[in-house]
Amino acid sequence: MVRYMRGVQGRNQTDVTEFLLLGLSNNSDLQVVLFGLFLLIYLATMVGNLGMILLIKIDPHLHTPMYYFLSSLSFVDASYSSSVTPKMLVNLVAENKGISFNGCAAQFYFFGSFLGTECFLLAMMAYDRYAAIWNPLFYSVLMSGRICFLLVATSFLAGFGNAAIHTGMTFRLSFCGSNRINHFYCDTPPLLKLSCSDTRINGIVIMAFSSFNVISCVMIVLISYLCILIAILRIPSLEGRHKAFSTCASHLTAVTIFFGTILFMYLRPTSSYSMEQDKVVSVFYTVVIPMLNPLIYSLKNQDVKEALKKTFQKHVL
Repeated sequence: MVRYMRGVQGRNQTDVTEFLLLGLSNNSDLQVVLFGLFLLIYLATMVGNLGMILLIKIDPHLHTPMYYFLSSLSFVDASYSSSVTPKMLVNLVAENKGISFNGCAAQFYFFGSFLGTECFLLAMMAYDRYAAIWNPLFYSVLMSGRICFLLVATSFLAGFGNAAIHTGMTFRLSFCGSNRINHFYCDTPPLLKLSCSDTRINGIVIMAFSSFNVISCVMIVLISYLCILIAILRIPSLEGRHKAFSTCASHLTAVTIFFGTILFMYLRPTSSYSMEQDKVVSVFYTVVIPMLNPLIYSLKNQDVKEALKKTFQKHVL
């Protein structure tokens, strides 16, 4: 990865060796408040997601396809938050808010990789819920360990492959003017604004890939939940319908929050971007959403609550 970034830097016709991340605010008092708030959120994110992975690993009742996907989702949430939040926290209290060219490229790549992986993982989790409710008798066949592994591996390959294309195209541009990024991390719109190259092709490619990836994932989710709805309506008892829907409630909440934010952020013409507005929205999906997912699955999922209770009683009391 480092060798690749050095190659990119060598091909890049630019004198820029470092970018300055302007962050969220220049107000020193507000920066202290934001540092404390985001530090607490980041700690909660890491404890929640790593705790979820550990809980799924040690509780045999959670060794099912649904929780295999959930543990992968928790790993991705912890990873893409860690690609942005630590640097943001440092910049809130440090005088030097710089990030090297290679460091910016690496942050750009890994954040995009894990963000894309989460998009595909949530779509795979929707298919898992469809398989469980539509044909429960064949669920263990449809979602065998091998198939689950292939679905998760495909999500990672798609996410990392898509990010590699974006990273290669973005950091081949020339940056011959200002090096001040009007953001708290290396993101596409502010980097394209800094470039003195023609970025029209980048804009087209980014819009095409982002649209295809997000829309295809959203379509998988919508089709899966349409089939789930049909299957639930076929269940004769009200209690049976409620039980079937309750297995989807956590995932549906996570999907709505994630894709709603992503659709707002990226599927817009570049002319409509407002950096100040986007920075606020970016905080939500880079810092807040990774913290929310373990909370959503803990509060809305009876299996997780029971596993937490048993684990607490066994190891604490």
